Amino acid sequence: MSVLDTIRERYSVRKYKADEVSGEDLKAVLEAARLSQSAKNLQEWRFVVVRDPRTRKQLVPACRGQEFVAEAPVVLACCGTNVDYVMACGQHAYSLDVAIAMENMSLAAHERGLGTCWMGSFYEDKVKAILGIPEVGIRIVGMMVLGHPATNAPPKNRRPLEDIVMYERWE
Repeated sequence: MSVLDTIRERYSVRKYKADEVSGEDLKAVLEAARLSQSAKNLQEWRFVVVRDPRTRKQLVPACRGQEFVAEAPVVLACCGTNVDYVMACGQHAYSLDVAIAMENMSLAAHERGLGTCWMGSFYEDKVKAILGIPEVGIRIVGMMVLGHPATNAPPKNRRPLEDIVMYERWE
């Protein structure tokens, strides 16, 4: 499968089968994150892998009641550790670096027949408390669930290229 085919086919899965994610598949998804590029190659990301059903259930209210958090066999808290570093462009590097790693994980998961859903709808303080993540110096950029999809991909609705791309200057 080409990378572009993977991108075309990948979708946000919100309904999962009860089937476990194999250790080999999980390791491949995490390896995709490890291989991601990062600002200054600092690799200042950390990932908390949650497989325990009780902990996943505890995370549901912290993830604003999204029940599929408990349903998916794996939940990942994707964190940045160098929260003070700001790149010359004015952006905090950790948020971009973790986002890149999360996208790599999402694509690697799809390639292996797994589904993901990237979540930004969560209460960071509550997730930190549940998972023992330090309150200071670490930011959770996103949560991601991982598992075997129980549904088929819905059709994608994307704007045409000419609506989003400008050449040479903003128009």
